[in-house]
Amino acid sequence: MISLDKVRKLALALPEAKEEPHFEKISFRVSKKIFATVDQENKKIVLKFDQNDQEFFSSASKGSVYPIENKWGQQGWTCVEMKSTDLALFKDMLVVSYCGVAPKRLVEAVQQKPKSLKKL
Repeated sequence: MISLDKVRKLALALPEAKEEPHFEKISFRVSKKIFATVDQENKKIVLKFDQNDQEFFSSASKGSVYPIENKWGQQGWTCVEMKSTDLALFKDMLVVSYCGVAPKRLVEAVQQKPKSLKKL
């Protein structure tokens, strides 16, 4: 199981990431753009991917990662079940989601230190 504390620690380890409320959820943002939200009550995380990454992670997850069932899902927003998703896979997904919305200079910083989250 992926805990909120682990999500928070990983998300905030990314350059310039910030935690902010988003309606009844917790969001993680970079440059005011959301790359992750957490629904504590339902034990779900939502990440933003392009279509290819959404398909890849959904197929790699054995059912614990899937597109949201509305127009947001068609735009790449993807649900991650906290109870059943592998932590190593989640770390990879979080970085991909972050890099999809972060400014180029921050993406380059993450790419220069690809193992930084592996230690957490």
